[in-house]
Amino acid sequence: MSSTGEKVRISDLHAFYGESHILHGIDMTIQQGELVTLLGRNGAGRSTTLKAIMNMVGRRTGSIVINGNETIDMPAHRIAHLGMGFCPEERGIFSSLNVEENLMLPPSVRSDGMSVEEIYEMFPNLYERRMSQGTRLSGGEQQMLALARILRTGANILLLDEITEGLAPVIVQKLGEVLMKLKERGLTILLVEQNFRFAAPIADRHYVMEHGHIVEEVHAHELKEKTELLNTYLGV
Repeated sequence: MSSTGEKVRISDLHAFYGESHILHGIDMTIQQGELVTLLGRNGAGRSTTLKAIMNMVGRRTGSIVINGNETIDMPAHRIAHLGMGFCPEERGIFSSLNVEENLMLPPSVRSDGMSVEEIYEMFPNLYERRMSQGTRLSGGEQQMLALARILRTGANILLLDEITEGLAPVIVQKLGEVLMKLKERGLTILLVEQNFRFAAPIADRHYVMEHGHIVEEVHAHELKEKTELLNTYLGV
């Protein structure tokens, strides 16, 4: 593939919190319009990888090229302006604001953010709840709102951390449909996911992490032959 299609290239990424050395030389690339998952047991370093890409760890070394820009020395807000959207596990909904106010809050990092109308079309639940306060939303609605808020900013590379955790199957299915629609729009997605059944049908590739290393890369078409291997790593 030509490098023009490359959205993210990570080379020899190390990340530290204080004295703790969490990531030990991560290498990965993500192409335009790909949905790639980070699989692994808890503590493997998957969430830290997302935070390290956003420069939200204590210290990081190596190289992270986003849309052709080296970002290893860039502050988080400048990385966001390159089109990076981070959806952390804690969601960060403003509980005192209603859905629509939450949606209007983020600044546009790029001009091509989705309009509120487009957001409501993609998330009909949010339209129905648009005047409800953040605290009144279900977990699934909060997750949709967190994702919708990033889409409003115009981010075109999404880092999503455990977005299906603790949610009802019907909501999980809905989130899967949304991710497929975003892929069709050409967005690039890196997904940390515990629920392999959710991730398997929608992902182009999977990186498997263990102890701060990437130990395996599995393409969608190799899933059948590598199921046993994945089960060993993931302890499914």
